Amino acid sequence: MFKPLIQFVLQHLMQQNSWTAPLLEPYAHKNVCIDFKVSQTTLTILNNGELAVAGESAQADATIHMPPSLAMRLLRQDPLAHSLIKIDGDAALGMAVGKILSAVRWDIEDDLSKVVGDIAAYQVVQISQEKLQRWQSQAKNLGEMLVEYWQEEQPIIAKKTRVEQFNQSVDQLREDTDRLQQRVDKLLAATLPAESQ
Repeated sequence: MFKPLIQFVLQHLMQQNSWTAPLLEPYAHKNVCIDFKVSQTTLTILNNGELAVAGESAQADATIHMPPSLAMRLLRQDPLAHSLIKIDGDAALGMAVGKILSAVRWDIEDDLSKVVGDIAAYQVVQISQEKLQRWQSQAKNLGEMLVEYWQEEQPIIAKKTRVEQFNQSVDQLREDTDRLQQRVDKLLAATLPAESQ
């Protein structure tokens, strides 16, 4: 059902980002499965270096595992998100496709200008970017306020220092227990020979 839409979007993005084709040409006729946990899509690399949706029976040469939460972190350009992507199979192929997919950008202004004209498209994109930045800033502020509230007013979340103190207390208790066990073992060892006489 979604395959024609995915195919259209991929072809459109590859045309807008023509620099990707030469990087994928060495992997022509290879298949890559992108696993989002909730759904999977297998892509094939064509002779010209473009990506297309593979057939139902296509076997993946590499699988890129990305949980849905990771996709959101990638969209926010979180630098740590890339380290959480897992690749099975041909690692070089998976890394090449993953880097290209993360670097591909949709030129919204170009597509919009074909519908409403250049000036209107430019203004719509500028306003949208300003709104998005404002929403991101507000969401970040709200998140920080909630964390502070849950740490100070309604302690649902533990502060980092309290967690570290708890971990140190547990480590100290474990060491004390080990020392006590050694003393008990020594006392038992000392009393057993005395009883046998």
